Amino acid sequence: MRATKLYAPTLREVPAEAEIASHKLMLKAGLICKITAGMYTYLPLAWRVMKKIEAIIREEMDGIDGQELMMPIVQPAELWQASGRWPVYGEEMMRLKDRHQREYCLGPTHEEMITWQVAHDLKSYKQLPIRLYQMQSKFRDERRPRFGLMRSREFVMKDMYSFDKDEAGLQASYDAAYGAYSRIFSRCGLNFRPVEADSGAIGGSGSHEFMALADSGEAEVLFCDGCDYAANVEIAALPPEKAVAAEAKAIEEVVTPDCGTIEAVANFLGLATHQTVKSLCYQADDEFVLVLIRGDRHLNEVKLQNALNCVELSMATDEAIVAHGLVKGFIGPVGVKGIKIVIDEEVSFMVNQVVGANKKDCHLLNVNLGRDYQADIIADVRLVGAGDACPHCGKGHLQSARGIEVGQVFKLYTKYSEKLKAVYLDENGVEKPTVMGCYGIGVGRTMAALIEQSHDEYGIIWPMAIAPYQVVIVPVNDKDAAITACCEDLYQALTAAGIEVVLDDRKERSGVKFNDADLIGYPIRVTVGTKGLEKGIVEVKYRHNGAVEEIAVKESAAYISDKVKEMLK
Repeated sequence: MRATKLYAPTLREVPAEAEIASHKLMLKAGLICKITAGMYTYLPLAWRVMKKIEAIIREEMDGIDGQELMMPIVQPAELWQASGRWPVYGEEMMRLKDRHQREYCLGPTHEEMITWQVAHDLKSYKQLPIRLYQMQSKFRDERRPRFGLMRSREFVMKDMYSFDKDEAGLQASYDAAYGAYSRIFSRCGLNFRPVEADSGAIGGSGSHEFMALADSGEAEVLFCDGCDYAANVEIAALPPEKAVAAEAKAIEEVVTPDCGTIEAVANFLGLATHQTVKSLCYQADDEFVLVLIRGDRHLNEVKLQNALNCVELSMATDEAIVAHGLVKGFIGPVGVKGIKIVIDEEVSFMVNQVVGANKKDCHLLNVNLGRDYQADIIADVRLVGAGDACPHCGKGHLQSARGIEVGQVFKLYTKYSEKLKAVYLDENGVEKPTVMGCYGIGVGRTMAALIEQSHDEYGIIWPMAIAPYQVVIVPVNDKDAAITACCEDLYQALTAAGIEVVLDDRKERSGVKFNDADLIGYPIRVTVGTKGLEKGIVEVKYRHNGAVEEIAVKESAAYISDKVKEMLK
């Protein structure tokens, strides 16, 4: 490709809305163009990267007996109604109606569609296992699209679905996908870590996320310094601390002036914060909920949402708190009526709790579960953090890192197959539901995550495997006939050898060409200049480490070809 024909509209200034490196560099290097909030055009350079990532994915999916298909993006509402997800999926689903007022959605995911497809054709256990995948656009109406391709409203995803006879078969499919994902992200050049994860709106239980480690990651990953345990903070568990056995005392009301926080109450009463109970108010769908956790802990909203099995979860408004007879800053569970109470399991072990009295400037001492109030739900809803004990080995302590989710694998079991009748006849002629798994990779997000991990002050640093082009040839002086001829010969030789090469034939200063080469991130830059040609050499520079070599002109095409192949291994 000649640079004069390459559609790569690089920018000198980056839009102010771009906050993280990948967003800035993809805009600046002419990889993407924003159409509207959360929606982008993939320009040719980005699309070449995407296609290379897809090729790696395709190779690995085919290698575990995955078969590629393509399902409709527009999905009929009745499939989602059959699974029960149509009314509860939430505002992220983009819904529409046709001219006959029939309801549809733009697919945010394809569990219903693929289950219907397999149910349509499946008869016997002899047809199982089945592993089907596709790569296409998905649509989710994000409340706040941001960070470029990290959180957008339209994105390219690879989603695979497995159908097995039983849980042993599901485990085999899950393990196969897990191994394939590890190979995919390694081949793409990512520094990643698989972690235990929450299944979210997809459902099922048993899931791992593949996290590309990066300071800009939206997710927090916890990992043990003494074993191989790793988990998303959303699901990380912490064994409950059990309070020292004590005799329950008589409840007592105390005046706590201006003590509207746990820290203020504890200081005023001369107690440690872990001896107090924190009361939080939430709106779970249409229900007002009171949540209790130990005073020194923080609430994990994902765990709470799972415990409540709700779609929408948000902090209750001050108006809602007042309407339920509670006093902000002095909220407690004693005497409340008509309010669902959720307590963290750690609170259930606490004796003589300190809680708000639901009166301004008042708290209650010696409150005890069972005697003074009742809990509707007892569950692990506390947030785990760095420094906490490892729930797996019990010896190590958890460390924290930031991560970008680039892939996730789920065990769906029979969540969809039962509702959508994806059943088969077993060896004895008995009808049984298939046991399903789901496996997704964000293709564009993988590209963005790589940039987050691999860039410098000058631009992107692509690994050879997914670089848009492998080599760029830069003539220092486009008016010098000898330089032009040498560049043209090298360009033709490399192209004939199957190397993806750009010849920067633009009428620009060499400094501009060098800057653009670094910005776009070509792995190898070949510079042809007057002084070099006088010595019969060209300069070869490697983007990933800045190393420079001088190679004889006559040997340059073969040498560069070999280097590209070596860097592809």
